[in-house]
Amino acid sequence: MEAKNIADYIKVDTLNLNLESKNKNAVIRELYNNLKKTNLIKNEEQGLNDIFAREEMGSTGIGKKIALPHAKTKAVDELMITFGISRNGIAYNSIDDENVNIFFMFLCPENKTQEYLKVLARISRLIREDRFVESLLKAATNEEILEIIRSEEIRG
Repeated sequence: MEAKNIADYIKVDTLNLNLESKNKNAVIRELYNNLKKTNLIKNEEQGLNDIFAREEMGSTGIGKKIALPHAKTKAVDELMITFGISRNGIAYNSIDDENVNIFFMFLCPENKTQEYLKVLARISRLIREDRFVESLLKAATNEEILEIIRSEEIRG
């Protein structure tokens, strides 16, 4: 199986560059509701519960204004990613105690652990670049976000 790029998993019509939520639980729900638009989630309640259960194990706020809420779940048959930006930032209990502006949320089928770990590692590598993070924050359209991610992956 060919390794896909992050951009290949992103559902472009689910991206939201102006998240309205004011707290952690609300932003997780808002991002998740965007993923539900794909009609690819078989059990919507379970998928959301699995994301919250993963968050209970430890915050996915990884620092540098970024959070990666995610879960392995029976609720989906394919790995999918959505992306959001909170312009004001949200207190997220991040490892650096900074507010979070950038969210990558993903759901992965339980039987695709390798794919899941690759995507997690790839996103983690990209977001180490301050230039990449700044570009995401400046993007004006969903297509621009996808283009920034694609070009960074090629460069990577």
